[in-house]
Amino acid sequence: MSTELKNKLQSTDWAVPVLQQLKKELDDASAAGSLQIPVEPGGWWHQYVCPHHHTELLFDPLEKDRDVFQCPHGCSIEGEAYRGAWLVFKHQSLARYALQAAVVYACTKEKVYAGLAKRLLIDYARQFPLYPVHPEAQPWMLKGRAFHQALTEAIWSTTLLRAYLLLKDEGCALSEEEEQDFKRFLTLLEQSMTEYRHILIRERNNPENNYTAWLNASLSCMYAVRNDMEGLEALIEGEGGWKHHLSIGVKPDQLEFEGSVYYHIFVLRAYLISAEMAERFGLDLYEKIAPDGQCLRGMFEVLGLLADEQGELPALHDGPMQRLPYAREIAETLEVGLSRYRMAELSPVLQAAYRSMGSADGSRFGLEALLYGQGTAAPATSKERQSLLLEHSGFVVVRRKGSALSFLSDFGPHGGSHGHYDKLHVSIMHKHGAFTPEFGMVPYGSAMRKAWFAETASHNTVSVGGASQAPHRGSCVRFHDGPEAAEVWLQSEEAYPGCRMDRHLLLTDEWLLDIFEVTLQESGEMNWWMHPVMQGELIQGRRQNGIPTGKLRPPGSPFIHQQAALLAEADHSGSSSLKFKYTGTNGAVVYHTALLMDGDEAVEIVTPGTSIDPSAKLHGFLHRQQGRKGRFIHAYSAERPVKLLLLAEDRLEISDARGSTELQITDGQGLHMTGRNTYV
Repeated sequence: MSTELKNKLQSTDWAVPVLQQLKKELDDASAAGSLQIPVEPGGWWHQYVCPHHHTELLFDPLEKDRDVFQCPHGCSIEGEAYRGAWLVFKHQSLARYALQAAVVYACTKEKVYAGLAKRLLIDYARQFPLYPVHPEAQPWMLKGRAFHQALTEAIWSTTLLRAYLLLKDEGCALSEEEEQDFKRFLTLLEQSMTEYRHILIRERNNPENNYTAWLNASLSCMYAVRNDMEGLEALIEGEGGWKHHLSIGVKPDQLEFEGSVYYHIFVLRAYLISAEMAERFGLDLYEKIAPDGQCLRGMFEVLGLLADEQGELPALHDGPMQRLPYAREIAETLEVGLSRYRMAELSPVLQAAYRSMGSADGSRFGLEALLYGQGTAAPATSKERQSLLLEHSGFVVVRRKGSALSFLSDFGPHGGSHGHYDKLHVSIMHKHGAFTPEFGMVPYGSAMRKAWFAETASHNTVSVGGASQAPHRGSCVRFHDGPEAAEVWLQSEEAYPGCRMDRHLLLTDEWLLDIFEVTLQESGEMNWWMHPVMQGELIQGRRQNGIPTGKLRPPGSPFIHQQAALLAEADHSGSSSLKFKYTGTNGAVVYHTALLMDGDEAVEIVTPGTSIDPSAKLHGFLHRQQGRKGRFIHAYSAERPVKLLLLAEDRLEISDARGSTELQITDGQGLHMTGRNTYV
């Protein structure tokens, strides 16, 4: 490792500044006296969230101790749950400092940093047996010692054990007494990890759980520390082991089985740590392929294809839109992927992670860069980004070279405990930023987790009868990417009893057409939701304030407020239109045209913000219809607004300054272009 690190210092223009930054962080932490391990175990980090604003509380690794915790909006929060959550962050930061000190020592051979890393390792080795098997952990958890969850303990342990291995590789040995203390720590840790693997795999029959990947990673590090090749090989090959987990924890389309990008990164990172340990014995897991084609290379490829033009990953199902620890996980994972597979399409994703970590221009930054970064710079992206259908996971992304707009839609499996009630949701992206993204998920300790962020009404889809959709799987009836347009037809038949939903999406170089049809056995109320993150302006139609609030009865109603009725301008077809202009902070502009029928209601709503800060309210759009059949027709464009005209019940015209297109809406057969006239 020292040779590799020294090569980076000599051959790149970024490694030396990163090293100096890492040294300064360690020196500042030492000067602040904050590198002393707590004798209290940590709790559950998801409880580190403000109960009023639902934002994650602030954490400063330089603090030695804390009993009152600050919200970004100024709240002061006290309580054992928050104290326990703060301790999770503190323990994790100290493990990171141990690895960071080992890296600095490997680069500089300055003994003070080796001494710091060793002290943290031995302090934890001696304290670990004194932590109880956590009595305050929630009943569903696999209990740890240093934390409520064994999962957190497994992740934390991999950081400490990698620090130990790096010191050992650099010839920095522990004393005989220290080595004995460390062995006792390993014995207890191995007993816990092995017991919890047995519970997951045998007793709960749940080997595909993301826990399993991390228990495997922790044990892999232990076997590497002990130089136990036989133990590692048995772990790789056995039930619930590395190979088996890859075959059941990842879908054949390469996405982690829960349909969450966050948990995909989470599991991929665990896989990579196990692969790093296996490589120490000459075993190559980086090119292994499971029976249905699942492989590490494919798991990286799908990330590059899911990311938007800025490299931002969608917050599908549970997972944050943005937080520092997640950005670090992405950076570590992507650096390994780039060094192993040289995929240019990963470069924007890596740069976005570094921007989230504090690098203004996305250049390499922090511990992850120095440990795993290769080359003078990440390779540039040159490939044209294609549309993507993940048939097994149930996501479709549609892009066109000539369009500033693209979209992602969700039709697949619910996602289990990390799923949302969001079938036929659509996220619309502009090439300069998100327009209607997935909002992500707040820390699980927030009451808004289930009351808002998982619910149908917080997604860009349809709810019926004042209830969220049932957990279910929809289908992709048609996906066609042709020369003139890309068409997607998605269908759901299990969201509500006696209900069928069809969503037709048609993307050309000029516009995106969205037709959502609902058929009910009995008359009911249908609510079509749209949640833009850009600033909106009504440019056709008018607002009427003071509408009664009693009419709004969707799930999570305490979080939704009616701002104004939106009254559209009628045309000769019996329909009428609203038009909006949305402007992003980065200069992106999206125009939205909504076609309203007689009896339709259009409402401007105020809702919580994204999971980054739910207290930063957003203005959304609710389109409501009553009856047994509903049809919601909307169009989006980037250069100028389009006009929608209903020529007949089954014929629609969409036009802009360049011309018009006529479409046939055929029940059970989708959309068909019947005529296209382009003005010259």
